[in-house]
Amino acid sequence: MALSMHKNSPYKDMDSSKYVRYTPEQVEALERVYSECPKPSSLRRQQLIRECPILANIEPKQIKVWFQNRRCREKQRKEASRLQTVNRKLSAMNKLLMEENDRLQKQVSQLVYENGYMRHQLQSASGTTTDNSCESVVMNGQHQQQQNPTPQHPQRDANNPAGLLAIAEEALAEFLSKATGTAVDWVQMIGMKPGPDSIGIVAVSRNCSGVAARACGLVSLEPTKVAEILKDRPSWFRDCRCLDVLSVLPTGNGGTIELIYMQTYAPTTLAAARDFWTMRYTTSLEDGSLVVCERSLTSSTGGPAGPPTASFVRAEMLPSGFLIRPCEGGGSIIHIVDHVDLDVWSVPEVLRPLYESSKILAQKMTIAALRHIRQIAQETSGEIQYGGGRQPAVLRTFSQRLSRGFNDAVNGFVDDGWSLLGSDGVEDVTIMINSSPNKFVNSQYGTSMFSTFGGGVLCAKASMLLQDVPPALLVRFLREHRSEWADYGVDAYSAACLKASPYAVPCARPGGFPGSQVILPLAHTVEHEEVFLEVVRLEGHAFSPEDVALARDMYLLQLCSGVDENAVGACAQLVFAPIDESFADDAPLLPSGFRVIPLDPKTDGPAATRTLDLASTLEVRAGGARPAGEADLNSYNLRSVLTIAFQFTFENNLRDNVAAMARQYVRSVVGSVQRVAMAISPSRLSTHTGPKPLPGSPEALTLARWICRGYRVHTGSELFRVDSQAGDAILKQLWHHSDAILCCSVKTNASPVFTFANQAGLDMLETTLVALQDIMLDKILDEAGRKILCSEFSKIMQQGFAYLPAGLCVSSMGRPVSYEQAIAWKVLNDDDSNHCLAFMFINWSFV
Repeated sequence: MALSMHKNSPYKDMDSSKYVRYTPEQVEALERVYSECPKPSSLRRQQLIRECPILANIEPKQIKVWFQNRRCREKQRKEASRLQTVNRKLSAMNKLLMEENDRLQKQVSQLVYENGYMRHQLQSASGTTTDNSCESVVMNGQHQQQQNPTPQHPQRDANNPAGLLAIAEEALAEFLSKATGTAVDWVQMIGMKPGPDSIGIVAVSRNCSGVAARACGLVSLEPTKVAEILKDRPSWFRDCRCLDVLSVLPTGNGGTIELIYMQTYAPTTLAAARDFWTMRYTTSLEDGSLVVCERSLTSSTGGPAGPPTASFVRAEMLPSGFLIRPCEGGGSIIHIVDHVDLDVWSVPEVLRPLYESSKILAQKMTIAALRHIRQIAQETSGEIQYGGGRQPAVLRTFSQRLSRGFNDAVNGFVDDGWSLLGSDGVEDVTIMINSSPNKFVNSQYGTSMFSTFGGGVLCAKASMLLQDVPPALLVRFLREHRSEWADYGVDAYSAACLKASPYAVPCARPGGFPGSQVILPLAHTVEHEEVFLEVVRLEGHAFSPEDVALARDMYLLQLCSGVDENAVGACAQLVFAPIDESFADDAPLLPSGFRVIPLDPKTDGPAATRTLDLASTLEVRAGGARPAGEADLNSYNLRSVLTIAFQFTFENNLRDNVAAMARQYVRSVVGSVQRVAMAISPSRLSTHTGPKPLPGSPEALTLARWICRGYRVHTGSELFRVDSQAGDAILKQLWHHSDAILCCSVKTNASPVFTFANQAGLDMLETTLVALQDIMLDKILDEAGRKILCSEFSKIMQQGFAYLPAGLCVSSMGRPVSYEQAIAWKVLNDDDSNHCLAFMFINWSFV
């Protein structure tokens, strides 16, 4: 048995004393067991020897060594495969960066030439006399027109494929000049750094007609598969309402020309939706690349006229598309260009930044397309594993249905059956109804929602302008702290639409949300956790004894997107719909929610900081002006548009009651959101000096001094060493202390509630200073922690402090938190009276 073998042979294993050769039959038997259990226990190995006589002459220790070596070889194989994949990505990215560098060098050369030409023109103009200056300007203008003539296209015959092919070839040439050339002055977006694991290189246009965005990146899919996915625009472009291919014409070069009519949703209730009439050209280049380019057909380009529209504004797509090149070793390099003119002059002036922003276009279309491709590529390769037994395609369908349902509610198209309901005299909230259940067949709703007595869907919606509020921060707060704005009774009514016997119409009560929420994640995208799909469980509580039978848990399917604060121009959105416990793949959905879209900051006058009233009597906040020099990254100077839409089912005999409830509820939600927005505005919560003091509390600096003094007096040691003599040094160090420090009230007739926390404390509780006062001390401690605190409470009040052993607590989001030790001490004010209790949780972490 002790034979010398090559070290890489799979038929031998070695311990400290001998070599063992395995026969092919023995290896086959061991491989069968390995495929079922790569790490068998000692009992399983002994059972294997008993069941396989061919292994009887092998010692159990040698069997153990074989499995160890087999696992090691598998690990080395996977690591080698991973390194090869990374190497291929790096090689492809290096090629991409070199091409981008060449393009930038050409752009620099062009700019240098134009700069020299302009300098020469200015010098020539300064040397001319006053008498012929006008003539010189006219001649120069004529020269410019000759240098850059406006292309004139002869009218093409709509029935002539050759005419359409000529338009397609022109569009192809213009698209390629944008994708790989210098036809557009591209500026790289902030935060988009190239790398093997990055989304790619993303740039936006500067000083061109319309708005444009460009992206290039790597994906591990073949070009034909990439083209198939990208051409299916409704699957990844959330603003696409419909895309109809009205005609397909084959071309002589093996390509195809498609005539397409596309409708898109409006992002707010304050402007009309857009539609496009385009020609899409798919062909291959000589180097094997696949190209899909698209442009609008207008009177200037020629070609057939598009279908007429009533509820839409016709927008123009300038030459855009995808260039997909095969990559060595598999995969593709993708160049994406989106270039549109959204007819900005047809929208209110305050909303024009939404239609003039290349960054918003990049986030909504260009980056969304690249993210979708990368998501599918990683799902296909098995890099992403979703829990809950749901297939990725099913989860994507849920996300699409939520987005589509919310967009339908915001837009309220007549051809979907929506009609306007009369107002109550105040135009702040718009009420629309849809009494055509047949419109919802095969849609995201489902006919099971509608009563046999007749009824439909009612939508209450409003839009407003917010000042100095980061959209991502606001939506994240709304997601994590539902109790700050939601009403439990209204949620119960919404959930009742899934049952055979709905509840009575509730009366909206501000703050009436006694239950808590638990968020159960389903899926998120791979890029910076940009999109969350999750189930939210709302714990039921009874309002009165007669409501006990109705006090059950409710469930929401929720989609949250745009919460990455570093994503420039991203729309932040929170959309949710009630579901029942079964949560079937075809569950009916009635989405409601919030959308916050940033407006590019203006720098052309006082309008940049003025709060504008978009919804009649809705006042966002007063006093928008700020001193000069504050418009930097840390002190926001940003406006954003908030759109709110809530949907409810109704029976015909209760329509007016439901409308009154919905109108009152949306007004209540608007008021809550305004208060939250004012509280979390960076201009009110400065990141330089720590937290803003809460109403009724001492100044933050004074409270910090009391906390540190109490710790020193009672424990005999310093909470921390002050590194600076500056007046606010204590507050800064307390705020940035690594351990969680929290203060709670010491009222004898009420449960202790938290009144202050440093940044670590807020992180541990997963809350904010605004919502902190809603959290009670006994709610975050587990049963053991509560017992220990009760037993030590008298000691704390007499001795002034106590050390509490390691334990567990729970955050406001329901996540368990462990800590190694806790210290509690009394905080005294300047009169030596009890002000509060302070707790420090040392070395805490989420379990």
